[in-house]
Amino acid sequence: MNVKGLAAIVTGGGSGLGAATAEKLANDGAKVTIFDMNEETGRAHAAKIGAAFAKVNVTDATNVSAALAAAEVQNGVARILVNCAGIVYGGKTVGREATPHPLDQFKKVIEVNLIGTFNVISQFAARLSRAELVGEERGVIVNTASIAAFDGQIGQAAYAASKGGVVAMTLPIARDLSQLGIRVVTIAPGIFWTPMMASLPEEVRDSLGKQVPFPSRLGKPEEYALMVDSIINNPMINGETIRLDGAMRMPPC
Repeated sequence: MNVKGLAAIVTGGGSGLGAATAEKLANDGAKVTIFDMNEETGRAHAAKIGAAFAKVNVTDATNVSAALAAAEVQNGVARILVNCAGIVYGGKTVGREATPHPLDQFKKVIEVNLIGTFNVISQFAARLSRAELVGEERGVIVNTASIAAFDGQIGQAAYAASKGGVVAMTLPIARDLSQLGIRVVTIAPGIFWTPMMASLPEEVRDSLGKQVPFPSRLGKPEEYALMVDSIINNPMINGETIRLDGAMRMPPC
């Protein structure tokens, strides 16, 4: 699928992996709308790349529906969806002084990373299902998991569960949507340079990068965007989760 002239939605597109993906799609000629909770960074990045912006809470069905409708009025029916919106939380199952993991934090991570992803997928696909085919397909959905789905570390129970859920639903959703000509693929990134990583001391970042067999460094958001591009352009990639991690396997901690 050639993205030139097509409408695309990127959730979490104001920073990190989502920002690089939105920029890549815009540079390739797509009409991009960024969905992000951070209005300041989202609007700034949208202005930089010539995209539209909507402040969107992916867990809010009404908010997502309204944003998709507005994006469609502006750019036409979206053919490409890249789900990058997500949050991180670290906490052991049993914390200090024998305290249990805060249940509200566990629920929030699941709600944003898993339920939020599904909410956008289902509403996006429902709109796209009414559109005409472009060649042999209608569109492509790319989700973001993490290698934590497979190699979750100590303190990552909530995060790993949320990303494991994204991995687990990829194939059934791809099968659901196959009759509509909509592909569904998930990327599981390893350790990438993100705003969260930028806040860490340089020696910590270097140490993390050295854990990657090759190339021994943090992944670049542009490399994630390149994988999205490859998925969009190869119609045979469907129903799969692709590790993008330099052959890294996360240690327990």
